[in-house]
Amino acid sequence: MNKKELLHIISQGESEQVEFKENFGKQVIETIVAFANTKGGNIFIGVKDNNQISGIMLNSETLQNWNNQIKLSTEPSVFPDIELLETENKTIAYITVNEFPVKPISVKGKYYKRIKNSNHLLSINEINDIYLKSMQLSWDSYPHSNSKYEDLDEEKIIQFIQRVNQNGRFKLLGTPIECLTKLKLIDNNIPTNAAMILFAKEEMYYNVHVGRFKTASLIIDDKMIRGNLFEVVEKTMQFIVGHIKVAFEFTNKIQRTEIFEYPIPAIKELVLNSIVHKDYTSPTDIQIKIFDNKITIFNPGKLFGGLTIEDLKTDNYQAQSRNKLITEAFYLTKDIEKYGSGYRRVREHISDYPTMYFNFEESSGGYLVTIGYKKQKISNIKKLEDFTEDFTEDFTEEKRVIKIIELIKTNNKITTSEIAKILNVTRRTIASDIKVLKQENKVKRIGSDKFGHWEIIKPK
Repeated sequence: MNKKELLHIISQGESEQVEFKENFGKQVIETIVAFANTKGGNIFIGVKDNNQISGIMLNSETLQNWNNQIKLSTEPSVFPDIELLETENKTIAYITVNEFPVKPISVKGKYYKRIKNSNHLLSINEINDIYLKSMQLSWDSYPHSNSKYEDLDEEKIIQFIQRVNQNGRFKLLGTPIECLTKLKLIDNNIPTNAAMILFAKEEMYYNVHVGRFKTASLIIDDKMIRGNLFEVVEKTMQFIVGHIKVAFEFTNKIQRTEIFEYPIPAIKELVLNSIVHKDYTSPTDIQIKIFDNKITIFNPGKLFGGLTIEDLKTDNYQAQSRNKLITEAFYLTKDIEKYGSGYRRVREHISDYPTMYFNFEESSGGYLVTIGYKKQKISNIKKLEDFTEDFTEDFTEEKRVIKIIELIKTNNKITTSEIAKILNVTRRTIASDIKVLKQENKVKRIGSDKFGHWEIIKPK
């Protein structure tokens, strides 16, 4: 980079890939390690936190001493590029660190990664995750100690093979052991961790603890579910469905319609997600709590592979898998999609439940999902009043546009004035939003303003 580019970087302030230090010391080496374990970056020595250039004093051996300290303090040793820059009659040094191919790197036995503009000390589980990912391995692909093919339930394996072949995503031919070998679930008669969790004869004590709660401390019913993972999914869903409310709607049809308290496909998607992506090196159980108007699912293990909460709020992120072989198995049986579309489907399922919300966060060393509602859905005949709960908050344009589409789906003859009143904004604001939706080919108006209706344009 030239001088102009470097000064521009300094003017932008600290970030995930830029750090300022007035002097070289221990914290600089920690940042080098954090950069090497993340996406790389630049450290500017002789720059204050407020972007002001303070400069540094150097002698003929300074840079060599820095390189020696970095080399001796890091494992494996890191050799970053260190260069000098003269500006405003002052000297600054900038250290360029590339992302290291085999991670993690440590400094004095401690491991760091970069999160936003600070260094984060890694936990043991995070260290393990980074190592496995850099080696393109996953824990479930390792051989299960002291186990052999005979420890697997062949009947369960045959049922799995039949499901795979019926669903058409892959064709498995041969004996059960040949099929598992083809899927890398077994090697030289030794089952992987994935094979044991999926097909073991004996219970593996990886539990799903699910309960019905009246309050945070008052438990009405609870159950510890264990077994092979396909059975665990089925038993967990049976417990949940047995403890959620069901409304019955009678229209002009003879048969009644059941309306579950939650969309069952969305709940199953979240249960599958927790089981497939669990950190199985953790002794903590998956914990599912059913309350009067919400369900929480806690999963040990934070987000994997650099995924962030902000990524998951979009429908455009690269899927990451902590357990590659387990994910593959559930993909082949068509229980899940492999490419990070699960949360999009959850949002689609709950869109028919007007007051339902879906939140997720990293919490207490794990990952917590909450799905709940303000008012239970008891009818499939939607009313505008369902959308008039608290809209006094300051909606972002993105959220407002989503609500506009929901309202149009509910009543395709709704007027811009009615939408404005519900969303607590001006009619001009809604008109502007709808103009954008038309330009993006998402909605169109059929007929006149007075007697026409809206139509949602489905993406091709």
